[in-house]
Order: sequence, then structure tokens, then C-alpha cells
Amino acid sequence: MTATAPGDTYGAEGRSEWLDIDWREHQRWVEVKGAPINVIEIGSGPPLIFIHGLGGAWQNWLENIPHFARTHRVIAIDLPGFGASPDNDEKTSISGYAELVDALCDELDIERASVVGNSMGGFIGAELAIAFATRIERLVLVSPAGISTENLHRRPLITGARIAGLGASWVGSKSEVLTTRPRMRRALAWNIVRHPHLLSAPLMAEQVRGTGKPGFIDALDALMSYPIRDRLEKIECPTLIVWGRNDFLVPVRDADEFEKLIPNSRKVIWDDTGHVAMLERPAKFNALLDEFLAAG
Repeated sequence: MTATAPGDTYGAEGRSEWLDIDWREHQRWVEVKGAPINVIEIGSGPPLIFIHGLGGAWQNWLENIPHFARTHRVIAIDLPGFGASPDNDEKTSISGYAELVDALCDELDIERASVVGNSMGGFIGAELAIAFATRIERLVLVSPAGISTENLHRRPLITGARIAGLGASWVGSKSEVLTTRPRMRRALAWNIVRHPHLLSAPLMAEQVRGTGKPGFIDALDALMSYPIRDRLEKIECPTLIVWGRNDFLVPVRDADEFEKLIPNSRKVIWDDTGHVAMLERPAKFNALLDEFLAAG
């Protein structure tokens, strides 16, 4: 399914709800496998877990969490080495991330949950649905990694990432200043967001703040070295695949592959949208996810 949307609002209309929430009231530390994990928990109802992508943090879901907190118990996490969560001593792997999320559910007394993941978070969500099938109620994959990434050349990419990472921590520390200008927002996120300058400065600042974290290199290596294509047919839960046609990080053609390989799945592709559809088209994304979760 291709969703063309002439006249669609890009980014959030008006003042975003997340700006009026004191997030400190909803933050908690949960020890999982001997390490603290930063968790945002808000709302009540059926559990809904959000998993960020490579280089991201729980703030990747700022435009979505308040909406779903009205009807769900929303859990958004910082994976080890990202956001506020410290790195742990375990070897980084996609299967290890899935095991961590499964263990987190035990700590939070969550028997079954719907899971939404973007990019690497989608990869982790897919692994969760395969390895811990009884845990997952419904699955949403937003531009997930896992298909094209298995064909990437690891060494040059990791070398380039190490070089880029030298300045990423500084950029993250100056996020509020750097993102005040539309041109700078465009320069910082041109390859991730279709129209970075149209996103609000506060929202972009929260995204940039997550860069330069210690888990990035090991996670990049992990997602390039874990094949999942031949196992996607094992996903049994209903699955929604959301993609931006102008995704420069993970090609939109992968959406066809995911839909073909996951039995009970459907794809939605939005024009004039990049790698983070949930931030670029929050109203459309929230409405689509509402519909999918309500389908039962």
C-alpha cells in the first residue's frame, strides 16, 4: 500500500504534547541482567513498548508516547550504551538486545505486549517476535534494518563511523544551540529526515542529544553481522511495516521483502518521508498505529 498525502502536515501541528510533560515523573531505572536500564513508563492499559534505532534514544518517540499513554501502558527504553543507559559488559548482539527486552518485560510484570521499533529497533522487534513469540501481541516495524544491512561492508563502515563519532559527542552536547537554526537542522539530519528544517528546534535538539553514545560502534557491527531474512517467516503475530519513500538509510525496496517474508503482514509507504516516519508524520503515524492496535 502506498499512501500519497498531498497537503499532509509535516511534523507536529501546533504545540507538541510532550513539551508539557515533566518526564522526570515517568522515568525509572530497572536492573536487567545486572545492569541499569533507563525506562520511561507512562499511562495504563495494554502494554506498548517502543524501541529506538541505532544512535537513538527513547526521545525518538516523543511525538507518539503522549498520544498512546491515553490508552496504553507505554514503555520506552534506552538500550545499553544509548541515551541515559550505561553500556554493559555483555557482547552486543541483536539476539542479546531481544533477550534484554524480554527480561525487562519480566521485571515489569508484562506477560504480552505490542512492540514498535524503528530501524535497529525494528530489527530487535523482529528478533523478539521470532525468539520470544508468546511475548509479542502485535509488531510494528518502522524502516527496520536487517535485510539490506546484511550485505553492507562492515570494515569501511565501522571505520567511517569511528571517525564520525569523534565529533558526535560534541554535537550532542551542543544540541540545543545547534538546532535553533533551520539550516543547521538540515545539515545535521539531511540523511535521516526528509525535511529536517521543518521539524521544531526542541524536537530536533532531543534527537541530536542522543548522538555520540558509547554503544554505537558495537551496535552497528551487530546489526551488520546478524542474518534474519531466512527466519522472518517464523513471525506469527500481526505485523505492520511503515516506510518513507525517501528513506536514505534503509532502502524502501526492503519494505517489499519484509512484507513478502513475514506471513501476517502489510506495508504502508508514505511519500516525501524519510527514515523516521513517526517523527515526520506523527499525526498520520499515531492514527495508523491506533487502527492497527485496535484491530485485535
